[in-house]
Amino acid sequence: MTTIAFIGLGNMGLPMSKNLLGAGFTVRGFDLAEIAREHFTEAGGKAFTSVAEAVQGADAIITMLPNGGIVKTVYEGADGVFANAKNGALMIDSSTIDVETARAVASAAEAKGFSMVDAPVSGGVGGAAAGTLAFMVGGSDEAFARAKPVLEPMAGKIVHCGPSGNGQAAKACNNMLLAISMIGVSEAFNLGRSLGLEDQVFFDVAANASGQCWSLTSYCPVPGPVPASPANNDYKPGFATALMLKDLRLAMQAAGSTGANTPMGKKAAEIYTAMDEAGHGGVDFSGVIKHLTNSL
Repeated sequence: MTTIAFIGLGNMGLPMSKNLLGAGFTVRGFDLAEIAREHFTEAGGKAFTSVAEAVQGADAIITMLPNGGIVKTVYEGADGVFANAKNGALMIDSSTIDVETARAVASAAEAKGFSMVDAPVSGGVGGAAAGTLAFMVGGSDEAFARAKPVLEPMAGKIVHCGPSGNGQAAKACNNMLLAISMIGVSEAFNLGRSLGLEDQVFFDVAANASGQCWSLTSYCPVPGPVPASPANNDYKPGFATALMLKDLRLAMQAAGSTGANTPMGKKAAEIYTAMDEAGHGGVDFSGVIKHLTNSL
């Protein structure tokens, strides 16, 4: 059975690693936080106190880390993945980072004889726990074919997006669109309220009309119409505003480097920056409906 090293056992990484354990993989784990390592051990994994120890002998290495700088250090550092992984190991980075770093690390992996894919996810903590994440994968056809059976126990959908970095590109574009659509849905509800429309009435219309979208029908920002949405749980995340802002900044960085014109993305980033700076970074991003009316 394939042995997997999982680096980064936080809110996303821990439930992802549990699904791999449930699928029968041998999983070796590392996280800087002792409590995370303890939870991983309780789930049946074998925890280590360094990246170097965790990756030794692993057939595949998965990382779920906060940013591109940390990803680069974990892979390329003296005590990191490249220096300690066995020859020919497969590397899967499921962090959400900038496209440039993803491509640079993948190139370095290839130069050392490793196969690597970038495989950021959509679906949040709930999807990680349920094993229904959507993986957006960048890398060669060969690397994707090797990665797919490793990803399957954690996934509801796996899409090969093209060469290295394209998984991160897809994630940036998707989440920019999500931010824009959530703001649009929120503005529509706020306008409807000001005109005397009840939330449920507007939902019933828009959910069956041309305004229909995921931000409305699956993650509705007002309490009531979609019982599972964070709006029915005092906007506890879900997907926190600070994380949405991180993704928007990555999208704007990509837009700047390519010259793409993204005025709505830029405005969405400004709105979520203001929400975060007002102290609401821990609120679900759908709470923007209240931020827009200064009622958070």
